[in-house]
Amino acid sequence: MTIKVLLADDQELVRTGFKILVNATPDMEVVGEACDGREAVRLAAEADVVLMDIRMPGSDGLTATRQITSELPDVRVLVLTTFEVGEYVFAALRGGASGFLGKGVQPAELQEAIRLVARGEQLLSPGATRALIARFLRGPAQDTGRAAERLAVLTEREREILILVAAGLGNDEIAERLGISPYTAKTHVNRTQTKLDAHDRAQLVMLAYETGLVRPGSPPGA
Repeated sequence: MTIKVLLADDQELVRTGFKILVNATPDMEVVGEACDGREAVRLAAEADVVLMDIRMPGSDGLTATRQITSELPDVRVLVLTTFEVGEYVFAALRGGASGFLGKGVQPAELQEAIRLVARGEQLLSPGATRALIARFLRGPAQDTGRAAERLAVLTEREREILILVAAGLGNDEIAERLGISPYTAKTHVNRTQTKLDAHDRAQLVMLAYETGLVRPGSPPGA
């Protein structure tokens, strides 16, 4: 199956470079280009994955990401930007983005990133992960009462699954860790997403930190 990609960036030169790379990949094709967030929203229904810049004139990438993921739940947004800072990473994931990469990413890494988010998996660059954790370290202490209430809908197994997802484990790795089948692991992950109203695995990672189930500096899943 060919992955349909929409490019959203206000710089034509950047879009051209990404277009050449994507169209040279056998299982991908560019189906549209947008120079701002508003145009990205208008064209997003044609795509499986949107490569979204953050800073664009008019409607920015974060606003467009929120609108696209709320209106088109099957469309994945991969934020690709030069600004890997905590507030941007947090806002992008909160808005429903499935991944966050710096524009310095290598071509093969970008190709694989598109495939990953198209499959519904999460992807954070090392820089984005550090920025996200730093954001939580700087933030106020979590309201443990509210966090407990948020997680109360989960079974003990689903809490365990959430911790392992936050550790970056895929379904096969979770299955091996817990001694269950990959299908059962996937089922648990999907149920956890549904119960927490998470768009995808990236939002599960954020929720694990946001609720205090996993804390920065701790070894999740250990």
